[in-house]
Amino acid sequence: MSGSLVVNEVYLSLQGESTFAGLPCIFVRLTGCNLRCSYCDTAYAFTEGSRRPVDEVRAEIHRLAASYADARVDGLRVPLVEFTGGEPLLQAAAPVLMRELCDAGFTVLVETSGNPDIGILDPRVRRIMDLKTPSSGESGRIRWENLPLLRPTDEVKFVIATREDYLWTKSTLTEHRLVERCPLLLSWAAPLAAHQRDTSLKTVPEGHTPLTRAELVEAIITDRLPVRFQLQMHKFIWPPDQRGV
Repeated sequence: MSGSLVVNEVYLSLQGESTFAGLPCIFVRLTGCNLRCSYCDTAYAFTEGSRRPVDEVRAEIHRLAASYADARVDGLRVPLVEFTGGEPLLQAAAPVLMRELCDAGFTVLVETSGNPDIGILDPRVRRIMDLKTPSSGESGRIRWENLPLLRPTDEVKFVIATREDYLWTKSTLTEHRLVERCPLLLSWAAPLAAHQRDTSLKTVPEGHTPLTRAELVEAIITDRLPVRFQLQMHKFIWPPDQRGV
């Protein structure tokens, strides 16, 4: 296809989150985001990147995957390919490239904020959609119309930083009957290093009570929530602010 994408980085690593955690994965991090979540750890992707022809990006994905031949884990071709950002759905050429990669036999994932319309994606793409919790400062930007579009192959992620986030998440699970739709992920918001705190990020609303990782896990167990707690695996393998992993 013709066209171009503004790309921050493309690299091969292990998937660190979601139900696919631990599997080899090619990450395509696109530049640009229309949200400024308080806990964002990839603010460098807001503006850093270069415009590249789509054909060049596709060729790089195939090159990184070539040494795996047709390797499979649990029936899935590896490496996976994940589009992330930033917000990958802001670039019109991205969904087209995702469809072409599905046609080529790849398992394609996309990490999206839940603000753009996920209905534009090929049904074979596995959508991992954030629902922005109150401490993000961006919960008012959620596109609730996306929820009826969710399929069992999709996943919904909640990033929890405060007690208020957790209570909001519990209420949202019930109100929208999300347990019936797809796997649900609860992720603790790891504190940002000073150099990661971009000045454009929103601030946590006043009156919020920080929640530790252990407190979050204990609350999930106490309340018997049918969710998957997840850690960002890559932050335990490499320094938590390291790029390209």
